[in-house]
Amino acid sequence: MEVRGRYWNGAWGRMARRDIWLVSDGQLWRVRGRLGGDGGQEVSYDFQDEASARSMADRMVKTSAGTWRDLTEAVRQEANRPQTH
Repeated sequence: MEVRGRYWNGAWGRMARRDIWLVSDGQLWRVRGRLGGDGGQEVSYDFQDEASARSMADRMVKTSAGTWRDLTEAVRQEANRPQTH
């Protein structure tokens, strides 16, 4: 699945951090939310269309505290960076 949206609430720490991913394989759209960084509690929602998935991601951002940042472009650039190993 390809990352179509990536958001972070700008907070560090197990109790404060929130992350949201919007991913798609071209047919299925999935919104994943995580509380607490790596190993934290996760939820996911599947949708048949982009508009519904983006609406859910927007709701998740609006109902969670923090100074939300859109990391989508940074994630894309990192994925397209040539590997140096």
